[in-house]
Amino acid sequence: MVERLDVEQVLKTLPLWRAHPGDRPAIERKLVFADFNAAFGFMTRVALRADKVDHHPEWFNVYNRVEVVLTTHDAGGVTERDLDLARFIDEAAAAMGAKA
Repeated sequence: MVERLDVEQVLKTLPLWRAHPGDRPAIERKLVFADFNAAFGFMTRVALRADKVDHHPEWFNVYNRVEVVLTTHDAGGVTERDLDLARFIDEAAAAMGAKA
């Protein structure tokens, strides 16, 4: 079983993320891009990485906005896998010109 991490401790290393409200431990980030093409390009980049590491985000997209939620369902909370994917998302978002 994968070790669950404390959400508050994780968020200390991810300043652009916050605790996801609700009944389960998760982290979230909301991003705004220049347009739909940039948002979709970001999602494609993240999707390719997520598929490679077999760890997939929950997300929602409307035009230039993307909301991402990360949690490890098997562990019932946030794990190192979420932390790694969040860091990749931060890098991809910065490269694609996202605004927090």
